[in-house]
Amino acid sequence: MKKHVLLVDGMALLFRSFYATAVHRNFMINDRGVPTNGVNGYMKHLLTAVQTFEPTHIVCCWDMGSQTYRNELFQAYKANLGDPPFELIPQFDLAKEATEELGIVNVGLKGFEADDCIGTLAALYQKEARVTVLTGDKDLLQILNEHVTVALMQKGIGNYKQYTKALFEEEMGISPKALIDMKALMGDSGDNYPGVKGIGEKTALKFIQTYQTIDRLLENVHELTATQQKKMQAGLEDLKISRILAEIKCDVPLSCPIDETKMNINPERAASMLRLHQIKGIEPMVKRISEIEIS
Repeated sequence: MKKHVLLVDGMALLFRSFYATAVHRNFMINDRGVPTNGVNGYMKHLLTAVQTFEPTHIVCCWDMGSQTYRNELFQAYKANLGDPPFELIPQFDLAKEATEELGIVNVGLKGFEADDCIGTLAALYQKEARVTVLTGDKDLLQILNEHVTVALMQKGIGNYKQYTKALFEEEMGISPKALIDMKALMGDSGDNYPGVKGIGEKTALKFIQTYQTIDRLLENVHELTATQQKKMQAGLEDLKISRILAEIKCDVPLSCPIDETKMNINPERAASMLRLHQIKGIEPMVKRISEIEIS
């Protein structure tokens, strides 16, 4: 059987899990005073995905601090997000510990985002394996190709919209790589980069459907309305920096040989860790996953 790598966006799983219960202030604090709600949900998402996709290999990718090369390029990048909630902070390390005790490799590199690590590993592993990316972040759709699928988490646990390159192109009318130029034009309020002021998602998509790339759009800018031409002219510098910020780097200098990522759940180590930190309801899932035979 051909290798199948599951690349997990650990940040997306943990944030989604934390906020799903934090809204009711259900932080599941253990006897050491450490909240575990995010880790509890994270583990459920992770183990459910393993059961669903049955990968032969698996890696979990993480941000390593809030500052990356994107902040050096554009100081306001993600500046609107603020600090994470107090109750979430200790759960970053706890989630990584839980992942490691399962027998799953954690990957992250200072100065880069989890998305960049995922893009780099996908580019590396697709040479010898089928790759599935598990995330809630639509930005990762830009790395879709014939060998890489993106499973976008939907509401609830175990619900995914699985994007192939063909499905993306059918829905959007552009190539996955063209999503970078589309995002550069429209900007991103979540990541706090501007795009071209006055160009929204619908117009940005229409431009890329028509011209395929920003370069071809600029070559034919005379075909736009007078108002659109003014917007493009005024926003050229913001457009340039936004394109750099929108693109996921697929050449991050990290090393994680595929042979070191083989799926090998360790139920005893995981159970011991879960009991130590009083993360409840996960042990039966670990046991079931550990019994899956991976060819």
